[in-house]
Amino acid sequence: MTPLVAIAAAEWRYWLRSRLALSGALLMAVLLVATTGLTALRMQGETAERLHNQAQAEAAFLSQPDRHPHRMVHYGHYVFRTPTPLALFDPGLDPVTGQSMFLEGHRQNTAMFAAAGASADLGRLSWLTPALVYQWFGPLLLILLGHGVIAREREAATLATLLAQGTPGRLLLAGKAVALLSFALLLLLPLAVSAGLAVHRGEDPMAAGALVGAYLLYLAIWCGLALLASTLLRRRAAVLATLATLWIGLTLVLPAVAVSAAAVAAPMVGKLENDLAMQADLRRLGDGHNARDPAFAQLRADLLARHGVQRVEDLPFNLRGVVAQFSEQRLTDTLNAYAQARMAAETRQAAALAMHGWFTPRLAVAEASRAVSGTDLVHHHRFLREAEALRYAFVQGLNRVHAEQLAYADDIRRSSDAQAERRTRVDASHWQLLERFRFEPDAASSRIARARPQGLMLGVWCAVLLAAGFWAGGRLQP
Repeated sequence: MTPLVAIAAAEWRYWLRSRLALSGALLMAVLLVATTGLTALRMQGETAERLHNQAQAEAAFLSQPDRHPHRMVHYGHYVFRTPTPLALFDPGLDPVTGQSMFLEGHRQNTAMFAAAGASADLGRLSWLTPALVYQWFGPLLLILLGHGVIAREREAATLATLLAQGTPGRLLLAGKAVALLSFALLLLLPLAVSAGLAVHRGEDPMAAGALVGAYLLYLAIWCGLALLASTLLRRRAAVLATLATLWIGLTLVLPAVAVSAAAVAAPMVGKLENDLAMQADLRRLGDGHNARDPAFAQLRADLLARHGVQRVEDLPFNLRGVVAQFSEQRLTDTLNAYAQARMAAETRQAAALAMHGWFTPRLAVAEASRAVSGTDLVHHHRFLREAEALRYAFVQGLNRVHAEQLAYADDIRRSSDAQAERRTRVDASHWQLLERFRFEPDAASSRIARARPQGLMLGVWCAVLLAAGFWAGGRLQP
């Protein structure tokens, strides 16, 4: 047995005799099983409800009878986003942003139906996910085991004996590091199992491996902090107090401060102010339901001149349908401009927050975890864009039916003439214009690329602590 392995084995024997490692591993396992079970139950229920509602919404929409096409524009339709397999480990922003949208004409709704009521159903513990268990409690267990690896030897006066026998300080510290890192690997076993199950459910092995690697770096950072504090401070009580303070600062205080700092660094326009400005712009576009609105006077004149007729009734299409198309395009352009501005502001704020990963590894690993799991802001924004593209394509498809298949004379009299009203109904087969919506996460390579900056942050933390440990090991004294 090499000296390095002998030192690590001796540390493990001490932990097993004192039951520290066993108790810590059992505590972590209980927390992970509980949170994974609760998360799985919640997501299973949400998935079943989502699939049921998706099928029900599609069936209800497609079973509508013959109608005027613009009535179906306002009837609307729901779309749902299915979580990724790794969302079982890290739901990320999904419980906050919502995973359903109602699509209708002339409006852009936001995602809704976030799991706000789950905390009451699960005794206020639904916010605790397996990812948070690793981010919060994993470091605590490593502190519990690692705070005394060197300080204990110093207090027991065995450190002087080991150094006097010719054991180099760096070798002693490396052996203790191997023991602590092996315990961190033991803590990662449940995550590895979850990642394997995600791969079985269709997740890319690259993404699953990247997630495990991110948390390995995170736990290695806390191993390094525990070893460094235990080496530099002489009393175990001082080491434990220092590490506890670091844990509070790096996992609780600094992330909260970072959120406030990001809000200041990348401010966003308030919702009320934004909505008022948007409504003012929309009012200037005119009423797409009224073909005689002055906002469309130039459009009417151009169409009459192009087709060489004097009356809108003589146009080879229904002017009201063309106005609906023209109005929806201008309205959607305006709505998209505001939506893009909002998403750009959210992206800037998220980027400002992510930069604080240089100061606290908890933010770095959390951002990497969400990116790899497909539950980050990028996926939420893409869901909004794809749902909007579906909404616009369907509304404009019905507007084309309105323009091409309905007579203008019947269309303007349908409220007062029963025969005209019947002639303005189109066949229900046109409702098939609504494509079946399925949201797929980004490719694993794209998700890993987005997590690469956070991986660099975690790697730099590890490198700095490794260099500090090398320096401290060379200066180790009884």
